[in-house]
Amino acid sequence: MKKISNVFWITLSIVFIMVLLGIFTPTQFETLTSNLQNLITNTFGWYYLIIVTLFVIFCLFLIFSPIGTIRLGKPDEKPEYSRKSWFAMLFSAGMGIGLVFYGTAEPLSHFAVSPPVAEAGSSQAIKDAMLYTFFHWGVHAWGIYALVALSLAYFKFRKGKPGLISAALSPILGKAAEGKLGTLIDVIAVFATLVGVATTLGFGATQINGGLSFLFGIPNNMFVQFLIIAIVTVLFLISAWSGLSKGIKYLSNANMILAISLFVLTLMIGPTLFILNMFTDTIGAYIQNIVRLSFRIAPLNEEHRSWINGWTIFYWAWWMSWSPFVGIFIARVSRGRTIREFLIGVLLMPPLVSFLWFSVFGVTAIDLQMTGIVDLTTYATEETLFAVFNQLPISTILSIVAVILIGTFFITSADSATFVLGMQTTYGSLTPPNTVKLTWGIAQSTIAIILLYTGGLQGLQNALIISAFPFSIIMVLMMVALYKSLIQEKKELGLYIKPKPKKTPKPDHV
Repeated sequence: MKKISNVFWITLSIVFIMVLLGIFTPTQFETLTSNLQNLITNTFGWYYLIIVTLFVIFCLFLIFSPIGTIRLGKPDEKPEYSRKSWFAMLFSAGMGIGLVFYGTAEPLSHFAVSPPVAEAGSSQAIKDAMLYTFFHWGVHAWGIYALVALSLAYFKFRKGKPGLISAALSPILGKAAEGKLGTLIDVIAVFATLVGVATTLGFGATQINGGLSFLFGIPNNMFVQFLIIAIVTVLFLISAWSGLSKGIKYLSNANMILAISLFVLTLMIGPTLFILNMFTDTIGAYIQNIVRLSFRIAPLNEEHRSWINGWTIFYWAWWMSWSPFVGIFIARVSRGRTIREFLIGVLLMPPLVSFLWFSVFGVTAIDLQMTGIVDLTTYATEETLFAVFNQLPISTILSIVAVILIGTFFITSADSATFVLGMQTTYGSLTPPNTVKLTWGIAQSTIAIILLYTGGLQGLQNALIISAFPFSIIMVLMMVALYKSLIQEKKELGLYIKPKPKKTPKPDHV
């Protein structure tokens, strides 16, 4: 039996305390998380913006540096997967419940409910809506994932370290990375991952409920959402316990087929020309404004600052809390690639998929809102997608496909998360015991239920921002450790932009 680390027991104890607080003191628990969330966003919003931008700059530096030729594996090791398969898996990592949940809701909110700058409903608000959505789901998000994935892949496949967050800090912590400090680091990483995945499961449950309410008139309430989480938990635990890797593979392929089908159908029956024009225009605006947006904190405007806290800071925290989970997946499938190829693929491919997705679903929602056919702002966030489908041809088919897609994403994400959490709490084992996976599966679903019970969607957001804050410090240390190790290897390999000229030996004097 694989040895269970102290990280498992410590994190499980924290989760147990969190669950008890949520059950017996829900009001106080919600107040506590809200106060902590407000403290972090108001006090450290500038910090989130700066470090995430630094992560992106660091990744760009490695792409253009001679360091980019270093391979994530042995010097002569070839990639495990073809470039086509690798891109497909990056696409899979880039797709998830979040895209489906916010696909229509975020652009619509920025346009008609709470625009970042312009007047609601204006032409400028349409442009801003798509621009800020691209910003939130673009290079910055994947810069966060890329840093963690690259660090894990480099130290695991190049240096032979365990696949743990603490092991990636060994260049600056030394032996301390294997002691109590290393345990603390892994506890923070596991807890952040747990809350990040639980939050996403909460989003998924509310949206499945919204879809079932639209399709079959099932009540949209907390009880039904709890029931959905319970049913899906049983399904993904059966999969995790059985080790049905083929089943998950088939389910992942089904995810892609369903997502692409939903995308193509909506593009064809929606305002196609408007979608393509907005996609093209927003790409240009994104490239033009990315530096300004990266540091926008609105210190002199309380309303704008509140908007940034609720959207941009929330997203940066969400990506950071998910980064150990997504990072381990990306690292696992990227063995054998050079750092340059790895970073170009990770920073470009998934954001492009996200941009296309939001252009189709977001622009369709905005177009419906502008025409006055329906007021989509009257619907809850989780119901917006189905309200849009309700105005399109073959609406029932689209809604059913969407519900199934969310359900399959729910199962595959949760199943994968149990493996990652199990691996992180059994000293990096690639075959964690079923009992460990089962425990984490129940834990993440329980946290999702508690967060929904105590604060709804806002409670989910609060928990994300709080859990991501300590992990953000670890990410900064990971960047420093990775840079230190890469610079050392650069010197050892003699990697320079221009080869250093060899010194001409002095002639012997007779």
